[in-house]
Amino acid sequence: MGVQSLAVACGTLALCLALTTATNPGFVVRITTATNPGFVVRITQAGLDYAHEQGIAILEKKLAQLKLSDISGDSRVLHVGKVHYELSRLRLRDFHLPYTRITPISNVGLQVSISNAFAELDGDWRVKFLFVSRDHGSFNLKVENVYIKIFLSLGSDTTGKPTISTSDCSVRISKVRVLFSGRLGWLYNLFHSVIESRLRKILESKVCDNVAKSVQNELQTYIQTLPVTARINAKIGLDYALVAPPRATAQSLDLYLKGEFYSLAHRSTVPFSPPPLALPPDHDRMVYFGASSYFFNTACIAYHKAGALVFEITEATIPKDVGFKLDTSVFSAFIPQLEEMYPDMPMKFRLSAPTAPFLTIGPGGISFQPVVDAQAYAILPNSSLAPLFLLSLTGNVSAVINVRSGRIVGSLDVGRIRLSLKDSAVGTFQVQLLQTVMNNLISSTLIPHLNAHLDEGFPLPLLDRIQLSNTLVKFYQNFLMLGADVHFQPQA
Repeated sequence: MGVQSLAVACGTLALCLALTTATNPGFVVRITTATNPGFVVRITQAGLDYAHEQGIAILEKKLAQLKLSDISGDSRVLHVGKVHYELSRLRLRDFHLPYTRITPISNVGLQVSISNAFAELDGDWRVKFLFVSRDHGSFNLKVENVYIKIFLSLGSDTTGKPTISTSDCSVRISKVRVLFSGRLGWLYNLFHSVIESRLRKILESKVCDNVAKSVQNELQTYIQTLPVTARINAKIGLDYALVAPPRATAQSLDLYLKGEFYSLAHRSTVPFSPPPLALPPDHDRMVYFGASSYFFNTACIAYHKAGALVFEITEATIPKDVGFKLDTSVFSAFIPQLEEMYPDMPMKFRLSAPTAPFLTIGPGGISFQPVVDAQAYAILPNSSLAPLFLLSLTGNVSAVINVRSGRIVGSLDVGRIRLSLKDSAVGTFQVQLLQTVMNNLISSTLIPHLNAHLDEGFPLPLLDRIQLSNTLVKFYQNFLMLGADVHFQPQA
């Protein structure tokens, strides 16, 4: 019926205001879940305020398309008798929302408040009663001082996706006024209070029902677009499942995610636990992401298990501008035996990590000291490989992290590499003589290769149609924090 449609219009605001809240400081909050998260998303009050603005815009668009059904009924009026009335061609003329707000409520969820809302409609009326067979005209309906308060409860399902539902709802409408015009409009205005009372009761009873349905059918569907798994490539996946229900504080809304990389072919338990993650009280951005050292170290383990930390250097992989020829004639200057055993033969290095690198995060940034095995081969005329020597390479590596297009991107910078000889099929030689050669090979081939992959990035856990801007990166002990403002792109 038409009143129910108006109730939908009133209740739609609560849904729209929350549409962007599940993507996202105040005082420091230490995580107290049974399992520490590897990744945290925090929506600040600024983010909730932006959601409010977007909700208003969405509501205005929805109201412009709103179709209200006809209203009809029978009433018995003193001194008049039984009256049958019909209200048709209802048109929403005005809708004011002077005060609306989304507020996080500690240990509850979100509170959506609407105060002093006002709606005005007009349309056509038709009545029939005892001494006037039929009459018709136009009418004006005003709904004033509408107060709605909705509490949204946040949780998670068995797959680790967030859930949202209406835990409480209350509606109060102070005034409904109907003014009839037409030949006998003055007469029908005598019993307008009967219709007004009925409209107010129906509106108050229908608003919360429609809010609950909208939250379940639309908002719940939208927040389920939060990806709990992401396929990085053919070998690696990323788990963003919630490890605890979302938590509201007085100033923010926090989501605690697993934040764990894994090998698609060989997923197994990570041999260490995430450290506690306490986000600082920053509040300039709408949303903050906290990524602990656990998040990055599980990436190292996953790539190592998947066999992705293997790289081969041949002359074809060396950039032309380096001007380096990878063959035994070059290395015979440092290893004279090569000229006798494998004269003028092309070479290949196979680089691999014997163990997964382990990085640390501190106020100065991300750093680690990977160990890389470099096996050198001579490529024989029949294309078979002859092992020459095995080097162990170590060095200080630092990482630069940024955010681009909703993804964490990075690049590596390596310092001077230290060499040691692990094995040799060409006799002993002074390993230090290869220092400059190996530094050039690593910096010109391996590092650009790794940086090209890191530049592709890893996706952040974002809801559908969410874009980030005005990003920042800060480093703390055992975690880094990414801050950003949010842009929500409504559906066309």
